Amino acid sequence: MTRPVTILGAGAFGTALAMVMAANGRDTRLWGRPGSAMADVIAQRENARHLPGLRFPAELQVSDTLSSVLDRQNDAAVILLAVPAQSLRTLLLEHRDSLRGALLVACCKGVERGTGLLPADVIDDVIPGARSAVLTGPSFAADIASGKPTALTLATRDPEGEALQELLATPSLRLYLNDDPVGAQLGGALKNVIAIGAGIAIGADLGESARSALMTRGFAEMVRFAESQGAARETLFGLSGFGDLVLTCTSSLSRNMRHGLAIGSGQVAEGAVTVEGVMTAHALAEMTSQADLPVTHMVSALLKGHMSLSEAVAALMLRPLRHEGY
Repeated sequence: MTRPVTILGAGAFGTALAMVMAANGRDTRLWGRPGSAMADVIAQRENARHLPGLRFPAELQVSDTLSSVLDRQNDAAVILLAVPAQSLRTLLLEHRDSLRGALLVACCKGVERGTGLLPADVIDDVIPGARSAVLTGPSFAADIASGKPTALTLATRDPEGEALQELLATPSLRLYLNDDPVGAQLGGALKNVIAIGAGIAIGADLGESARSALMTRGFAEMVRFAESQGAARETLFGLSGFGDLVLTCTSSLSRNMRHGLAIGSGQVAEGAVTVEGVMTAHALAEMTSQADLPVTHMVSALLKGHMSLSEAVAALMLRPLRHEGY
């Protein structure tokens, strides 16, 4: 597969993917919504807001005009959708005629609030019968853009999965093919919620032991719920599940972790960054019982101010004793 790669969404992750693809010889186009911020990105050849100091490769085409980055032959197009999960439907609705027929790769992590749909399901809901894939896993945009070694999961049931894997992989970006998009997406969505909880534990000085317990039981929660939705358990033990959970719960570079840290320490959380775990926690809490997802419900209640930290700790610690397991 030697097709051009178009990335829609010039946030941190979309920009990083565009940079590593272009730097490794792919015909790569990056599009962002028109506005002063995107005008600066185009003029400066740098995404100073999200990836300061990292200049774009000369080969990277950057535009705020969608028609200039899309191929006319959409049956040959590979388009990476790198917008927040809660914004994906809007992007698809605005441009579905231009996107129809392309192989669409969702690069966001989350559950759509109000519908409970995963990104690939949102794609199919807006563009019925669309060919889709999911790119997810443990990664920070700055690492990808800098060419540091990163491994991700590419989940799809499309017949061209292996060709897509070859197209998107680079010497610094290793992709593992997976045929379980549901499991890959749920791993990426749920780990963000657990990471907020881990951040709260550290911010509130509950200790590293508390974070470890939250991560471990949170992972069990992830596995149980994913299996109930038809996912393969093995997927959750891979990069898109356990791997992403470890990274997001242990690094201060994680937006979800930082959000939890701020809440736990009584500070004001950053308002200018997308924290996917917030809406995902609320979406899942609204569609499940507390018995199914106790950590997720606790995080959602804390974020809404419906529960104090001491009440949340008591709710988790005083649950009926049980055997360990998934």
